[in-house]
Amino acid sequence: MDLSIKTEAFQQDDQSWLGSAHGTNATRTVTLDASTFTGLYPNGYIPSGTALAYIVGSTTKLGPYDPANTTTEPGVFIGHLFTAVKVPTDTSKPIGAALYEHGRVRAAKLPFTSGKGSVDAAAKADVKGQIIYV
Repeated sequence: MDLSIKTEAFQQDDQSWLGSAHGTNATRTVTLDASTFTGLYPNGYIPSGTALAYIVGSTTKLGPYDPANTTTEPGVFIGHLFTAVKVPTDTSKPIGAALYEHGRVRAAKLPFTSGKGSVDAAAKADVKGQIIYV
């Protein structure tokens, strides 16, 4: 039995990118490949609102959507990370997370507005009818 005192830091989650409560009670559990998020978590957490897509060659693991399509399957943007998740020290370990795939999103409030982890016109077209961007 370990009774030693441990200190753990937490992050305040910024979900100002959510445009409404619609869809927040119906998120889907997904698995993230932590190694694909390099550079997107300077404080140790992948921020909520990060755009997600399937990893090339995988139908189960997700990584950040990349408008340049270098790390994700072209045209397979599927939604946003609902809550911030802590990245493990060993990035080979998968991360369980919640996927926001239906509702309203304030595009200007997303954590990444360009590059890896952001959405472009093609991504918005992929989820038309599921996610409304305002």
